[in-house]
Amino acid sequence: MEVDIVVVEFGESTERFWEQFYGQNKGYIEQQYDLYRQNPDAVEASIKEIFDTYGAPEWMNQNHIVQNTSETVNTFTINNVKKLTSALKLVEAIRRFGHLDADIYPVGEYKETGETKAIDPANYGLTESDLKSIPATWLWEKAPSEVENGLDVVNTLKKYYTGTITFEYDHVNNDEERAWLFELIESGKARLELSPDVRKRILERLVHVEGFETFLQKTFVGQKRFSIQGLEVMVPMLDQIVNDAITDKVENIMMGMAHRGRLAVLAHVLGKPYDRIFSEFHSSPNKELIPSEGSRGINYGWTGDVKYHFGAKREVKEGDETTRITLAHNPSHLEFVNPVVEGFTRAAQDDRSQRGNPVRDVNKAFCVVIHGDAAFIGEGVVAETLNLSGLPGYNTGGTVHIIANNLLGYTTDREDGRSTRYASDLAKGFEIPIIRVNADDPISCISAIKIAYEYRKKFNKDFLIDLVGYRRFGHNEMDEPRTTQPKLYQEIDNHPPVTKVFATALEERNIINTNHLQELEESVENELRHIYTSMKENETVETEVLNMPKELLSDLDIYETAIDLESLKDLNEGLLKRPEGFNGFKKTEKILKRREAAFDEGNKADWGTGEALAYASIIKDGIPIRFTGQDSERGTFAHRHAVLNDTITGQKYVPLHGLDEAKASFEIRNSPLSEVAVLGFEYGYSIQSPETLVIWEAQFGDFANVAQIIFDQFIGAARAKWGDKSNLIVLLPHGYEGQGPEHSSARLERYLQMAAENNLIIAYPSSSAQFFHLIRRQAAMGGHDEARPLIVMTPKSSLIRNTRVSSAAEEFTDGKFEPLKNQPNLEINKDSAKRLLIGSGKVMVEIEEVIENSGENYDWLRALRLEQIYPFPKDELEKVLKELPNIEEIVWVQEEPKNMGAWDFVDDYLQELITDGQKLRYIGRPDRSAPATGLPNVHKFEQNLIIQQAIKFSEGGNSSAGN
Repeated sequence: MEVDIVVVEFGESTERFWEQFYGQNKGYIEQQYDLYRQNPDAVEASIKEIFDTYGAPEWMNQNHIVQNTSETVNTFTINNVKKLTSALKLVEAIRRFGHLDADIYPVGEYKETGETKAIDPANYGLTESDLKSIPATWLWEKAPSEVENGLDVVNTLKKYYTGTITFEYDHVNNDEERAWLFELIESGKARLELSPDVRKRILERLVHVEGFETFLQKTFVGQKRFSIQGLEVMVPMLDQIVNDAITDKVENIMMGMAHRGRLAVLAHVLGKPYDRIFSEFHSSPNKELIPSEGSRGINYGWTGDVKYHFGAKREVKEGDETTRITLAHNPSHLEFVNPVVEGFTRAAQDDRSQRGNPVRDVNKAFCVVIHGDAAFIGEGVVAETLNLSGLPGYNTGGTVHIIANNLLGYTTDREDGRSTRYASDLAKGFEIPIIRVNADDPISCISAIKIAYEYRKKFNKDFLIDLVGYRRFGHNEMDEPRTTQPKLYQEIDNHPPVTKVFATALEERNIINTNHLQELEESVENELRHIYTSMKENETVETEVLNMPKELLSDLDIYETAIDLESLKDLNEGLLKRPEGFNGFKKTEKILKRREAAFDEGNKADWGTGEALAYASIIKDGIPIRFTGQDSERGTFAHRHAVLNDTITGQKYVPLHGLDEAKASFEIRNSPLSEVAVLGFEYGYSIQSPETLVIWEAQFGDFANVAQIIFDQFIGAARAKWGDKSNLIVLLPHGYEGQGPEHSSARLERYLQMAAENNLIIAYPSSSAQFFHLIRRQAAMGGHDEARPLIVMTPKSSLIRNTRVSSAAEEFTDGKFEPLKNQPNLEINKDSAKRLLIGSGKVMVEIEEVIENSGENYDWLRALRLEQIYPFPKDELEKVLKELPNIEEIVWVQEEPKNMGAWDFVDDYLQELITDGQKLRYIGRPDRSAPATGLPNVHKFEQNLIIQQAIKFSEGGNSSAGN
C-alpha cells in the first residue's frame, strides 16, 4: 500500500508576532512605543507587556518611523488593542497547547476531558463577537481565503491542532525545522486527503491484521502472543514507510521493537509465512504443526527462543534496486534493542574500504524503533540512546520513533508510571518533534508516518510519533486486566475495533457498501483456516535437541598472527609521522618518540606500542576497525594517544589515518558517559558488519556492570538463541592497585559465569606481544563461523608502565597468542618441581618481580600464566603436568577475593587434572562482599601476603590473605 504526499519546501522563518499588525493599529503601536521608550510606565499595562515581551516593532528604525495622526489614535482605542493582543495570545496558545485538547484517545478517562483553559477564548476575555470583529490577516498572515475573521482563524487552527492528529514542536530550537512544520500544518496539508481506492486498501490491510490476531486467539486459546489489537494501524504505517524507502532506493531499513504486536509485524511487514508462525505455537488443540515444504525457513540458534522474540529479514526488489528490511531479535528486556538497531544502521551507512574514517551516507539506511509507552519514559536506555542521535560517532541521520501507546504498563496506570503528562515528553529534551495521533483514525496515522519520514529525509534528525491506542487484552493473553483496570476494560470491551470504526467512516462517504467489511473478514478467516488445516502434523514424539555449530569447537590456533620485522618497523615509523605544520603537544610527542627505537636490538615494545601496531597491521590487512569508549582516544591511563591535538589550531590528527599501508578504515571515538547504549550500539555494528573489528572499552572494567543486560541477553547468548554472530572485543581495565572497591575489579567472574558452549573468549594477557597476537587473531576470525565476542582484562596504569609487560621484536615476528604461557624469568626444573603455580594477569607479573629480586632458589616451583581463561586450555595444561612427575600440589593464585575472579571457574578444570597424592589449593583474598579494600595500606599488606604465600612452599590447605 502506498500513498502520495506533496512535500512542501519552506523558506526562512519570520517573526510571527509583529507581522500581525497592519494599517491603523500599526501606527498606534508606533506612537505607543515612542512613549514607552521615554517612560515604560507611561503606557497602558497591556501595551507595556507587549513591548517588554517582544521589544521594538520590527518595522521601526531610526531612519524611518511612520508618523501617526490624531485620527489613528482616536479611532483605535486601548480596548481595541487589548482585544487584539488577547486574540494574538489565543492564536499562539492554540499552536502551542492545542495538543492538550486533541482527540487522540480512542478510549479511557482522558478521552472526554473538555476544552483546556489554555485555548478557551473566555480565558482571554474574548467573545465570539470580539473575534468576528478582527480581520483574519491581523491574527494569521497566511490565512486561507475562506478564513475571514478571528473566529474563523480560531476554529481553523483548532481543527489543525486539536484533531485526531496533533503536534508539539516548540521545543525544537532550529528555525528552519520549526518553519517547515509550521507551514506544513497551517497550510492544511499535514492530514492527507486520500483517494477512495487508497482508503479501501488501508481497510483491507487492517482486516488482515485484525483477522490474523483473531484467528490466533481462537485457535491457540490462552497462549501468549502479545497481540497488536488496539494498535492495528501500526502495520499500514510501517507499510507506508517501507514503500517510501523503496521509492527512494534506501538499501536498508532497520527495525527494533518489543513483543507487543511483533507477530503481526513479522507476518505482514517482514513476510514471515503464516504457517511458520502457527508452527511456533505449541499445544495446538488437535496437532503438533510443522510448516509446509514451500514455507521459507528462518534460521535461528541452537537453543532458540519464544516466538515473540524472534526477528526476521526481508528483501524487496524494485528493478535493479534491493531494499532489505531487518527486524532485530529482541529479548523481553524492553527497549534494550534500541541501541543495537542504531548500530545496525550506522554499519549499513558506512563505507569502510579506504583509510581514514569511514565515509558515511545516511541515505543508505535508516531505522524505525517501536517503543512501549511505559518503557519509553521508564527505561534509562531510551534516554541514553536518544543522546547518541546527535553525536558524530553515533549519529545515524535520524530515527523514526513510534510509541505503541496502550495507556498501560502491564497493570500500572500512567499516573504511577511517569511524572510527565505524556509518555513522549522525554523526547523534548533532545529537541525531537512529536506527533500524537489517534490509532482509531488510520488517515491521521498514515499522515503522521509520512511527515516523520519526510522530516527525517530533509533534516536527518529523529522524529517521534506517539500512536495512542489501547490494549484489547491483558499484558499477555493469559492475563486478566479487569482485575486492575475494570473501568477501562469495560470501555474497551464495548469499543469496536479499528476495522469497524474505519469501515463505518467509509460507508458514510459511500466508498464501500454495508457488506464490504463482513466479506473481507470472511475472506481472511477462510485464507488462514485453509493454511492451518493444510499443515502437516508432526508425529515426532521427542523434539531433537540441537547442539552448537561444530565450527565453535575448532582450534583457534589456525590463524597466523605474526608479521615480519621489516613490516613491523615500517608501520611503527609510519605511526610517528605528522602532517606538515602539525603542532603536537611536546610532552605527548616525547612519549611517543620513545617508540621509534622499540625494535632496535636489545629494546622492547611497551603495551601502547604493541597495541598501536596491532591496529596498524590489521588495517594493513584490509580489515576495518571501529573503536569507541569513554576517553578511548587518549586512553584512561594516558597510554594510547590514538588521536593527537594541534596545540595551536585544535585540529585533530589520527596517526593510523596517515599510514600509507592502510587498506581499510580506522575509526576511534570518545563515547558519551554511557555504557549500556554505547555497548549495545557497538554490538549491533558488529552484527551488521562482521568483517569489521569492533572494539568497546570501559573506562574502568567495573563500569561495564551498567551494561549487564547487553552482556547477558546479546553478547553472551544471542548466537545460541537467534544465530547472531558477533566478533566484538570488549576491553575491561582490571587490576588491584589500591584504588578501592570501584576501580579494582572488572568482575571477571561474571563473564566466566556466562561462558559456555564456546560462546565467548575470555583472556587476561600479560604482555604487549600477547595482546598484539590476541587482537590480530580476533580480527582474522571476523566473518567466519568461528567468530565470537572477546572479553579482555586489560592492564591499568601500574602494569601498562611496567617494563615487564614489554616485548622484544621476536615475540611479534614469531609465534602466536599463547593461552597458557610459561612464567618469564623462572628456570624450569621438571624433576624438582613440587608446586605448579597458576595465575593470571597482574599478580603473576608481581610474583615474577619478587622472585627475580629475592635471590632464592625456586627449583621447586613451576609457574604458568593462564592468559586465556575461556575456552580453558585443558589439553595444554595436561601436557605440562605429564612432564612434572613430582608435583605435590597445584596452586591457583589470584588477587581477587575467593568468591570473585577466576577461582570458582578454574577449580573444576584443575580438580579434573589432579592425581592421587596431589592437592589443589587456593591463594588469594578471602570471600568478600566488596571487591577490594579502600585503604591503601591494607591493600599493600594483603597483596604482599598473597605473593609471599604463592612463592613459599609449605604444607596446609587453602590460603586466603586477610584471614
